[in-house]
Order: sequence, then structure tokens, then C-alpha cells
Amino acid sequence: MQAQPSTDARLERKLRVALANFQGDAGVYVHHLRTGKTVAINADTLFPTASTIKIPIQCGLFDKIQKGELTYGQELVYHDSLHYDDGIVGSLRNGAKIPLSEVVMLMESVSDNTGSLWCQALAGGGEAINQWLETNGFHQTRVNSRTPGREAARSRYGWGQTTPRELAGLMTYIRQGRAVSPAASEEMYRNLGRQYWDNDGLSQIPPEIKTATKNGAVNQSRSEVVFVHAPHGEYVYCVMTKNQKDIRWERDNEGSALLRNVSALLWQYFEPKSTWKPAEGYEKWY
Repeated sequence: MQAQPSTDARLERKLRVALANFQGDAGVYVHHLRTGKTVAINADTLFPTASTIKIPIQCGLFDKIQKGELTYGQELVYHDSLHYDDGIVGSLRNGAKIPLSEVVMLMESVSDNTGSLWCQALAGGGEAINQWLETNGFHQTRVNSRTPGREAARSRYGWGQTTPRELAGLMTYIRQGRAVSPAASEEMYRNLGRQYWDNDGLSQIPPEIKTATKNGAVNQSRSEVVFVHAPHGEYVYCVMTKNQKDIRWERDNEGSALLRNVSALLWQYFEPKSTWKPAEGYEKWY
């Protein structure tokens, strides 16, 4: 039986110190599932999703598949009209064929933008995805881009908006087999466990530890949600930022550093006997 949530005051103090001098707005939500202990700092504040919106897009798409309106392995035909940027999908030649399952994998693993917008359209667009979110209890998380009636929200938050608590909750919802169906949740979770962008929070967790994650970044925002299968109990956390003064696209961007610092703090806190540290020179692989 899962423990009832209660605040971990000692961890909250440590996290507040980590966030104290951040030049911008930051929010954190942490939930240790075995103990039920949580920390919520600005956890119900709205933040831009950036590419973390690709988790809700996947949920909306799998809902369509579950209903029989799409099939996971169906062959899609790429057209130049779908082009958004020069990622993997956007670099396909006009008329190229690709399975839907591969487009989904690229959306979650390398965060392919053209593929993600294609999946959003196949899911029925932002309206359908937002309806799924509302029906499943996620009242703050919304797709804004290419969604009628959400132009004002898009100008403020970009592609989507969410809170640290809801994004961590959605990851847990998938992990627990409650999103769409148990089988759909398992496949969605597998996709979220194939992360190319592993240089922020994941770099502070031992590579043999199973994780599922999605991150997102725009100039003034760096965000990441991570579910960690730690030896002494699974935990999920979400760090989100906005209004950053540091908008550099460098490894030492203040938001990116915050993602790494929080991840390291949580690993050390929940696994105090672990002697693992990132290997010397790991920064080279950024």
C-alpha cells in the first residue's frame, strides 16, 4: 500500500538553499513513493513546458490508438508541409515512409519537434489532448500551440504550460499503469526511458539506475521531470524554471546547473550510502 503524502521538512530546507540564489523563478516537486514524503516549492505555479509537453502529446496519441482510431505500427508518409525544423523527421525526403511507433520514439528520445507536431495532429490536436488531460485530473497542464482559443496562453507560455506537481504526477500516473491502459502506460514508459538528452539531471544519477524522463528548454526556461528507480524506493521529481536572466545555450547555464544540482542533491539524500559520483571529465560528453 502506498504511503500517504507528508512533507519532508529536512529535504525542503536543503532544496530551498539550492534554489536561494537562482536568478529567475523556479519550482520543484519531489515525491518519494515508498515513504510518501514530498516537497513542494512553487509546485503549483504555472511554467512553460517547452518539450516536456511531449509527455501529454504521447498520452493523447495513445488514447487514439487505444480507441482504434490509429495503430501503433501503421505506416505514415512524410510530406514537406509537415516540416518544422531540421531534426530527424524534418530531414526526411518528401514521400518518405516511417512507422508511427518510430515517430513517437523520436519525439520522446531525441525530442524531435517536427515529429512531435505530427503526433500532436494525429492525436486530434491540442483540443483533444487537453480534453484527455482534464478528464484524467490534470487541470493545469495544457497544450497551447496550434490550439484554437489558447493564443493568449501560447504568447505567455509557448507550446504548453504545466506545474511541477502536475508534471511529476503525470509521470507517476504513467508509471503506475493508469494512463490510457496498463499496456499503453507500459509502452509510453518505455519510450520515456530512452533519453538522448542525458547531460543534466540524468548525469547525476548512476548510469545503471533505471530512469524515465523528459526535459525541455527555451531561452528563459530549463525544465526536467525524472522518475528514478532507486534501490531504497522509487522517487519522482520535477524542476521547472522561467524568467531566467541567464539565456545562454552553454553547459553552465544557470537553469541547467540547477537541474544537475537538484538531481545530485536528491540522489545523495535518498541513497546516502551510495559512493557513486560522476566520473572525472564527464563534462566532456555534454
